[in-house]
Amino acid sequence: MDYADLTEIIIGCAYRVYNTLGSGFLESVYEKSLVIEIQKKLLVESQKAIDVYYDAQLVGSFFADLVVENTVIVELKAVRTLTPAHEVQLVNYLAATKLPVGLLINFGESKVEIKRKLLCF
Repeated sequence: MDYADLTEIIIGCAYRVYNTLGSGFLESVYEKSLVIEIQKKLLVESQKAIDVYYDAQLVGSFFADLVVENTVIVELKAVRTLTPAHEVQLVNYLAATKLPVGLLINFGESKVEIKRKLLCF
């Protein structure tokens, strides 16, 4: 399955979650709900620890909200609207993981916002 198929499934799951829950919940509620939806079709890891290296030395780590099929990193938000800083965060996560594609999903006030980022190496 290619990344386009994977992201299509993930996006469909995000819309199912939003259509069921609506707006106003914390990010953690959406994350747990999205994991339940994605697990019906794909392998998903929640809060996956990712090490960050600089000049071959470990300099820190972060937790990816979701990693799907070891191919797509998903960063979730529950804010009024996405900002450029949210997109930069996703691109940095892609660079750190060397994963090819990322989705930024915001369960906003009135709709689901989705940004897809591809990283070419």
